[in-house]
Amino acid sequence: MEKTYITKEGLEKLVADLEYLQGTKRREIAAQLDFARSFGDLKENAEYDAAKRAQMLNETRIAELQSKISNAQIISTENVSTDKVIIGTKVTLWDFAYEEEIEYEITGSEEADPVNNKISINSPVATALLGHVAGDTVEVKAPRGVMKYEIRNISR
Repeated sequence: MEKTYITKEGLEKLVADLEYLQGTKRREIAAQLDFARSFGDLKENAEYDAAKRAQMLNETRIAELQSKISNAQIISTENVSTDKVIIGTKVTLWDFAYEEEIEYEITGSEEADPVNNKISINSPVATALLGHVAGDTVEVKAPRGVMKYEIRNISR
């Protein structure tokens, strides 16, 4: 099983999501199924089909969350070393193409949020940065071409 690298707060969010899906969401779907059954014939009952699909998607997501939670490895950002780029660090980069500084936080895939500059450890940029130190120049092969960065600072 693949480890789920996540912060304590991220794990708490996954647990809360799981509890919602197992409780409230299951009850909502059960009510939808009961309502759809009241229409009679289930062979051509679009409401019933939609509720069954929602049930399947909900159960799939529950199984995914259970797996991620059981395989969670908590990352504490308080004690993260800033000697080199690793999961849990914030990295200030100089983007040679756009001639600007950007900052990324390297996270596990569950907490990635590119809009807020949190990138997954599995992303091309994070993968290329891992293990490098401040002052290194890194080239990243990504779908939009090769990007070149200089690591200016590593913090937590």
